[in-house]
Amino acid sequence: MIVDGRTIAEEILARTKERANKLLHPPKVVAIVGAETPATLAYMRVKARAAENAGCVFESRPLGADVADADAVIVQLPLPVEIDQKTLLDSIPVEKDADVLGSAAREIFARGDPAALLPPVVATIAEIFKRHAVELKGKQAVVVGSGFLVGQPAALWLGQQEASVTVLGRGANFETALADADIVVSGAGSPGLIKPMMLKQGVMLIDAGTSESGGTLVGDADPACAPKCSVFTPVPGGVGPIAVACLLSNVVTLAERALTDLVI
Repeated sequence: MIVDGRTIAEEILARTKERANKLLHPPKVVAIVGAETPATLAYMRVKARAAENAGCVFESRPLGADVADADAVIVQLPLPVEIDQKTLLDSIPVEKDADVLGSAAREIFARGDPAALLPPVVATIAEIFKRHAVELKGKQAVVVGSGFLVGQPAALWLGQQEASVTVLGRGANFETALADADIVVSGAGSPGLIKPMMLKQGVMLIDAGTSESGGTLVGDADPACAPKCSVFTPVPGGVGPIAVACLLSNVVTLAERALTDLVI
């Protein structure tokens, strides 16, 4: 089953808009941008369109801008090398951290608080597995890459669901490690790293790794892996659109909580 991320994203955005329309005003999300590169501007356009479809107001502001009027604040990565990424992310108030990138918000997620926001990539994985009625307890899960945006939160969440989790870094023997995996989540950013012969029939493969190869956006998994998978997310059109929709859902959740003064 090849996951149609764009259709799922549209459904999430529609549900999110219904929630946003019940608020006193459209939730405002402010994106802090450190460098306006062509890639950054492209990401901003995608998020702005999604925000509109979710009933939210989206604004892009430079580093150091006032964000007191925002319901949610996100930081567009990567940042210029001279900017301390952790310091900037940790400056986002937990009640406005829709991406769950600051230490305070990430700690709430890490301790498994029922009210914790899920990082958008994790929320995407959860949405896909829910739609396919996947029982995670006892499954053999392999996470490829240990990055802050994908690998770390994905491994943590899978462990919280009582899956048996192995994290693979650089230099790992992928053929051996992936052979018995029921679930593979990849965020390595290495084009075509995962080949069909590495996987068992029926594996669920969530490809959250993106990179450019020959001017084309590609994932970590060779597209030829799809026939072996019971669940397969293509790149592009898989995880990406859903993650943006989940981010906007988090924005609305924060705006809802602000009205009830819910603090976690």
